[in-house]
Amino acid sequence: MKKTGASLGILLMALTVAISGCGGNNAGNNKEQSSDNNAKSSSASSAPSASKAPAEAEASKDPVTLTAWIMPNSPKPDADFLKTIDPYLKEHPNVSVKVTVLDWGSAWTKITTAATSGAGPDLLQLGTTWVPAIASMGGIDKLNDKVADVGGAESYLPAIWDTTSVSGQEDIYAVPWFVDARAIYYRTDAFKQAGVDTATAFKDWDSFKAALEKVNGVTVDGKKMAALGLPGKNDWNVVHNIFPWVWAAGGSVLADDNKTVTFNDEKGLQGVMYYTGLAHEGLVEKASLEKNSSQIESDFGDGKSAVIISGAWLAKNFATPKANGGMSDKAAAKNFAVAPLPAGPGGQYTFVGGSDLTVFSGSKHKEATWDLIKYLSTDEAQQAYADVSGQLPSKLSVLNDPNQDVSMKAFAEATKYGRGYPAIPQWGPTETALQKHFANIWDIVAGVKGTYNEESVKKELDAAASEVKSIVNQ
Repeated sequence: MKKTGASLGILLMALTVAISGCGGNNAGNNKEQSSDNNAKSSSASSAPSASKAPAEAEASKDPVTLTAWIMPNSPKPDADFLKTIDPYLKEHPNVSVKVTVLDWGSAWTKITTAATSGAGPDLLQLGTTWVPAIASMGGIDKLNDKVADVGGAESYLPAIWDTTSVSGQEDIYAVPWFVDARAIYYRTDAFKQAGVDTATAFKDWDSFKAALEKVNGVTVDGKKMAALGLPGKNDWNVVHNIFPWVWAAGGSVLADDNKTVTFNDEKGLQGVMYYTGLAHEGLVEKASLEKNSSQIESDFGDGKSAVIISGAWLAKNFATPKANGGMSDKAAAKNFAVAPLPAGPGGQYTFVGGSDLTVFSGSKHKEATWDLIKYLSTDEAQQAYADVSGQLPSKLSVLNDPNQDVSMKAFAEATKYGRGYPAIPQWGPTETALQKHFANIWDIVAGVKGTYNEESVKKELDAAASEVKSIVNQ
């Protein structure tokens, strides 16, 4: 298959992309697995009818087996996906779907291999930051003439719709599936005991830090809590954890030309210093800096911290019984609330990522694949997948539904301040470089690599900027 856009060098570098490039909690089973479903029931559904294009006329009568590659987005990824599309399969008894679940750690290599060989699935889930690279390789179809079928850009969260194309180009290659956004989880009982007003605690950087200082060391049910649970260098979300604070300081990743590196400027440094300073100043237990996001979430559930920053899946986890792998038995499950990240001097922001759905360019059933994507884009399917996965729906009609529970409403509010990364083919190796240097900053914070101050952090940011500059300007 012909490669376009990205140079071979960039694509080879991209094979080292950080597995966290698209956000998420790495939920569920990390084994690659496959499942088949052949539904023969004729029960009614609100699914749209299949397209009657000549090349795919058999979609309405002849048996069609679609292959779908997805990631472990939920506790039982293959079963949860099939449960979501069950109404569609009942409405289309000639269609069966074979699901393969790719481990996030190996997915990039498998997908790029498929894109270059032309041998792959029909329906392909891509992390939002992966779309530009795979599109530039010619691995997925353009969907320009089809986006109206799913409501168009105005039906989706703007930050997630921006991930469906390559920056500077008009072509659309994907449809947003679900959203990964970050917000604050806090222990309501701990804040009450510390006398902190939660109505103002999360307003801005000053009030947030003051609240953390007040709640730090509070004892609830005999357990002394750190103010903030914060993962350090060993987390797959290192880059996602830091950039909201850079943005809130008024900084950015790259300039509008997507060639000029800006995250190491004065504003970017200010954001990094504020965020890492929370740990340096004793508001974070030092041991947490050696942990990843899952461990920090578990610690929050166990009452070791009063505040953490996480995604919507944690609320789902708190509502899930222990027998099913959840934490509904934890004290935190009955005493938490969600709030958006505080505003900095440059505004209020949170990271928004997630995953998109695409039609693989080598698919032999493109119309049938698109018909399934259309169903997954209906309000019914968006809500159903959110219910089983704990992920946020990408469609505004579902995300902002007044009937959503209180946690979902809080995340819907948080997404209003969402920002993603530049939609460039080189983002994979860019994030890998950032992951490495941002991890080094956490070593500085932890006191194992030099002295923590503006000079040492700026030096590491400058080293990261130099490496990123060489990547984005290839």
